Amino acid sequence: MTAPSRTGGQILVDQLLVHGVDHIFCVPGESYLAALDALHDAAINVTVCRQEGGAAMMAEAHGKLTGRPGICFVTRGPGATNASPGLHIAKQDSTPMILFVGQIERGMREREAFQELDYRAAFGAMVKWATEVDDPARFPEIVSRAFHVATSGRPGPVVIALPEDVLTEMASVPDAPHYKVIESYPASAQMAELQDLLHKAERPIALVGGSRWSEQAVEDFARFAETFQLPVACTFRRQMLFSADHPSYAGDLGLGVNPKLLERIKSADLVLLVGGRLSEIPSQSYTLLDIPAPRQKLVHIHPDPSELGRVYSPRLAINASPVAFASMAKDLKVPAAIRWSEDTKAAHASYLAWSDPSKIRHAGRLQMGEVMAHLRKTLPAETIFCNGAGNFATWIHRFWPFRKYGTQLAPTSGSMGYGVPAAVGAKRVQPSSPVVVFAGDGDFLMNGQEFATAVQYDLPILVVLIDNGMYGTIRMHQERDYPGRVSATLLKNPDFSAYAKAFGGHGERVETTEEFAPALDRALTSGKPAILHCILDPEAITPAMSLTQIREKAISEGR
Repeated sequence: MTAPSRTGGQILVDQLLVHGVDHIFCVPGESYLAALDALHDAAINVTVCRQEGGAAMMAEAHGKLTGRPGICFVTRGPGATNASPGLHIAKQDSTPMILFVGQIERGMREREAFQELDYRAAFGAMVKWATEVDDPARFPEIVSRAFHVATSGRPGPVVIALPEDVLTEMASVPDAPHYKVIESYPASAQMAELQDLLHKAERPIALVGGSRWSEQAVEDFARFAETFQLPVACTFRRQMLFSADHPSYAGDLGLGVNPKLLERIKSADLVLLVGGRLSEIPSQSYTLLDIPAPRQKLVHIHPDPSELGRVYSPRLAINASPVAFASMAKDLKVPAAIRWSEDTKAAHASYLAWSDPSKIRHAGRLQMGEVMAHLRKTLPAETIFCNGAGNFATWIHRFWPFRKYGTQLAPTSGSMGYGVPAAVGAKRVQPSSPVVVFAGDGDFLMNGQEFATAVQYDLPILVVLIDNGMYGTIRMHQERDYPGRVSATLLKNPDFSAYAKAFGGHGERVETTEEFAPALDRALTSGKPAILHCILDPEAITPAMSLTQIREKAISEGR
């Protein structure tokens, strides 16, 4: 049958439906009005955001939670550049995402027309693929390719520019079939070699990270680790990949790592790196393993062959997704005697001691150790924790026990302003899940306007806003490298509880430890988006050291 004649905007939206899209995030723009018009009649939920950076981060969070490309629409020029932080997060975090950007009409190119931008040049190094549609009849082909590129190998973002006249032009073209993720599997010989390496090992450890996981894969890998009594650590901000309650859990490789975990990895004779790249943060600035040839025998499992041998030369490289690998690893044969079982128990005990918030005391009337202890008692394991970047995030990463897949939304790229839009995206996609944001005062105001989006859609997210009146991470680095020379890091903040109320949410100011628990209860029972404005002493910069201690240490070392 001859395909019906449709506008480019209709063809585009029909392709989204074909590929199973049920939600998009956007800031509207006149450059893609024809696509917005097509969305009017489509069975796709649309979340209208307050700024393109927030919209892109919501889409990225959707991709993290579902494994399907998060979809974002923004307008041309400044709309696209505003969205770029979300693209960078998706790239470094290996998250499937597609950004559709309005564009000038084809006949106006290369005149520097209103908001004109060359998207291939602007985003080419930041995404897996950047392209522009010249003919509405090519929408099925290009959108299909975008879904395949975004989800296969190492997932990542795609940018598609939409010239305004292409969206209004008519064409007759059939729809593409639903995309399929291209899977890669370990060879039986590789699994046999891995089994042999495990049988000969004395001090093995597994590191899990990256994307291309699923709830089933996490369960399969946990079964494999349990069978082999293998110690397992999660890489930076991937703690949802292995339950903190599992007897094999050894902790996470992020910022401010348990020193005993680092010693354990350095002294290991076999390291299984599953799904991750072991980039700068988890590798402790590329010092954990020697480059290019690690001292330890390295088995690297990754879905993208270009990542295998890119930095570290592995003893065994397996081009496979974590899903495929975990499904096969759980069936490997256990050695007759597991020589490292006591070491695994010690690793878990070390994690439990390191992550105990009751031991933490710092300056000020609000004690974050007690706050975290109360959250651990109060919130269910299904709670999705979202955060951006800053020292405040240490309180979650070290002291919250992640126990379920799909409960952590945090940028491995270290982007500030991620927590609030990620929480909105999570709550739109999984409305029944509790969603909590940890944010710093500087971090929150990078995308705090998306709190209005939460109010608009009645999304009862909870923001625990830690206010120490400064860009804390940078101040910490200043005191370490330029002690006593404070420059450009102090902040004068608003009343964030009043900010929440002004938008129609619930807001409270928390100045003492005793005030936190009842304020949390009122926020959770309000049924509204809520902000707990928590005043933290500036000296409480890390769980281990105060600002003064960092400064005095730097001075004593002659910096």
